[in-house]
Amino acid sequence: MKSIYVLDKDGKIKLSLDEKFKKEQGIKIKKLSQNQIEKGLKNIPDILVIDEDSIEKNILEYVKKVRNDEENSITPIIMVSSNHNKEHIIEILKNDVEMYLEKPIDNDILYYNVKNIMRLLDCNRMVNPLTGLPGNVQIQAEMKKRLSKGKEFAILYVDLDNFKAYNDTYGFSNGDEVIKFTAKVIQDNILKEEYDQNFVGHIGGDDFIAITEGVDYEKIAQGIITEFDAGLSKFFSKKDYEQGFLEVENRKGIMEQYPLTSVSIGIVDVTKERFKNILEIGEAGASVKHLAKTIYGSTYVIDRRKSRDKVFENMENKKIN
Repeated sequence: MKSIYVLDKDGKIKLSLDEKFKKEQGIKIKKLSQNQIEKGLKNIPDILVIDEDSIEKNILEYVKKVRNDEENSITPIIMVSSNHNKEHIIEILKNDVEMYLEKPIDNDILYYNVKNIMRLLDCNRMVNPLTGLPGNVQIQAEMKKRLSKGKEFAILYVDLDNFKAYNDTYGFSNGDEVIKFTAKVIQDNILKEEYDQNFVGHIGGDDFIAITEGVDYEKIAQGIITEFDAGLSKFFSKKDYEQGFLEVENRKGIMEQYPLTSVSIGIVDVTKERFKNILEIGEAGASVKHLAKTIYGSTYVIDRRKSRDKVFENMENKKIN
């Protein structure tokens, strides 16, 4: 369900949107008065449509009130106004208003502008909000595209080891910083200018995926591990880092020791002869990543199998010292 909140005094904009969206399911359009803005913001609308002519206060202060609300700092705003002054329009747009539509406004134009913003919202929801990296929909699309074109490529499945122990010790906010650091490390090593066919995605949590085409994927894996391990110390206290483990209480109240967070990379060498679909690639990726995670410390394992007959045939594990 998408919610469109409309602030217009005479209700004409809401009536127009009601008429245009009446045959579409999943759309809720609600009218607001300028005195209800705070109440409306608590519901976190998907889109806010404001008729400037309905606002008695300074419109820029009104916009800033929306933007200063933490939950609505990125809520798209469409401004409708009878003010055609160029300087005024530019000033409104400079203050984080996504769209400015001049009156008299055509109902079809308003409708399609709202529709297009909703489409962009759907696209943005495919992106991980923490790292800004593409999510599962785009990851699958990238894999399917390469398979359909008969490309040969490699997929790196990147996962953090003992990350739960880190979150239990340092909290989720610090854990998010480790996730963002990991994303940056992967991008630093795989999205270089000479690697213009490469792709990085965020599956979720501490799971990432990278796709390389026509480059040395083993060199990339080595670079990720080296950079990750080199930057890890800033996320731990001096005591924990120097002793090399974390002490975490388990569910039975017993203290257990866990190694410091490390990175495991499972690499699948994808050839057009071996895989028919992305599900088969995913199965191979899960297998090789699991093997990497059984090895202490940061490491990578490569699956170079040409067939699925022998599970661990032509697998290599490497550790960066």
